[in-house]
Amino acid sequence: MVDTTKNTLVYTTWGRKTAKPVNPNVAAKMISKAKRPLLVIGTEVVGNEQLTEKAIAIAKKGLPVAATGHSITVFKGMDVNAKYINVHALAHYLGDKNWKGLDGQDTYDMIVFLGHKKYYLDQVLSGLKNFTDLKTIAIERHFMQNATLSFGNLKPEVHIEALNEFIENL
Repeated sequence: MVDTTKNTLVYTTWGRKTAKPVNPNVAAKMISKAKRPLLVIGTEVVGNEQLTEKAIAIAKKGLPVAATGHSITVFKGMDVNAKYINVHALAHYLGDKNWKGLDGQDTYDMIVFLGHKKYYLDQVLSGLKNFTDLKTIAIERHFMQNATLSFGNLKPEVHIEALNEFIENL
């Protein structure tokens, strides 16, 4: 089992609430129990073959995908339910309790993030943490203190190992 709960060094200021470190199997089980999770993929997957492979594997487990930036390109022809949206626009919509999601079906209850730049995603998560009741899980390579749950700071090879364990437990 990969221990992703260590090394939670924070590079920006702490708030009143900070993310709890989470192991891959626990994160996967929580997402499996969510009524309507959403996987948000960032542009860091583009050009990274291993991250692209993991993002597609997670999406094929049945999670709808919000592809931000130009990450939509990695899902072309992959038989994955991916829709393009700007991450800041998505955060705005997620704050609206009347928004029915990218597919018009219903609101999301758990948001999972993978493949984002830390400084960019940190701002999005700060807004979600402070202005919504959504649960957020960052399965990123860096600890995201504004998420509800987050992996710790991981070396790239350990991150891939953690994602493998995460996918296995979904």
